[in-house]
Amino acid sequence: MVASRFAPVGALLAGLAFSAPAFAQGQVTVYCSILEEQCREGAAMFEKATGIKVAMVRKSTGEVYAQVKAEASNPRGDVWWGGPGEPHLQAADEGLLDEYKSPKLPELHDWAQRHAEQSKFRTNGIYLGALGVGYNTEVLKKKGIAAPKCWADLLDPKLRDEVQIADPSSSGTAYVFLATTVQRLGEEKGFEFLKSLHKNISQYTKSGIAPVKAAALGETAVGIAFIHDMLTQKLQGAPIETVAPCEGTGYETGSVSVIKGGKNPEAARKFVDFTLSPDAQNINAKLKINSIPSNKNSLLSPDAPKFSEMKLIDYDTPRWGSPAERSRLLKKFDTEVKALPR
Repeated sequence: MVASRFAPVGALLAGLAFSAPAFAQGQVTVYCSILEEQCREGAAMFEKATGIKVAMVRKSTGEVYAQVKAEASNPRGDVWWGGPGEPHLQAADEGLLDEYKSPKLPELHDWAQRHAEQSKFRTNGIYLGALGVGYNTEVLKKKGIAAPKCWADLLDPKLRDEVQIADPSSSGTAYVFLATTVQRLGEEKGFEFLKSLHKNISQYTKSGIAPVKAAALGETAVGIAFIHDMLTQKLQGAPIETVAPCEGTGYETGSVSVIKGGKNPEAARKFVDFTLSPDAQNINAKLKINSIPSNKNSLLSPDAPKFSEMKLIDYDTPRWGSPAERSRLLKKFDTEVKALPR
């Protein structure tokens, strides 16, 4: 059984504060930014394989970044598992993550090895996910709205209060959308697009998965998220269709990192090795989560999005993950877009 799994953060950290040093190598604290069911499955599998107890805290990517930064003088976590690579890269550049060259690196696809090299081996790629649009076919039909095919279609006045996306300050998913928009259109035109889209946004959610879940339930017509998360909802029977927008889209390199100064470094490195293994990455296939795994020997779901059929931009993860650029864009979004009336 996973120790203190998904316990309230305050209670979890209070317990850790009084842990005896003798047990330091027998546990690992993981901040998890993938889906909760993945976190649970992975924690249970790792415990069974190693005997190391896992204390798991599930939070969105931006929240984990903020927590790791706030705890820098006294780290409470050991591993940061999941979420787009940009916040991981920012944390690496800020000295919050430890260098670790996993023995699993040679098993990874080239894109994952490049990601590790770009971070000076302070973070590792575990999956790829393309950004896209998911829409509820029943809601659109009822409202007489044409299905979107392009980013520009989301500016249709008929979609007022019918589009959801997460807040890029708390969600790595939404930050990828922000960066994709700026890279695709240039900063000036990109922010004009975001201001226009703001008029149609019903809610900026905390979590990146929330918009597509809302679309699946018919609570909104359109959600902006990663396509593999949308496909999970569709495979569960929701009236969801997905599109990789016609102008081109960006993508995430989902990441895992060892937190610098964590109390359990040996267990942390073992957990990172585990996340890079086929055993851990095949959890996705079991749960019908259709991201692209980084290990060449991992299962690739037949339902996974086909990157070869999408128009992808040459998404610049290192640029958008730099501390100065990420902080600047988030501040600009808050003041020039999110603060606007709708």
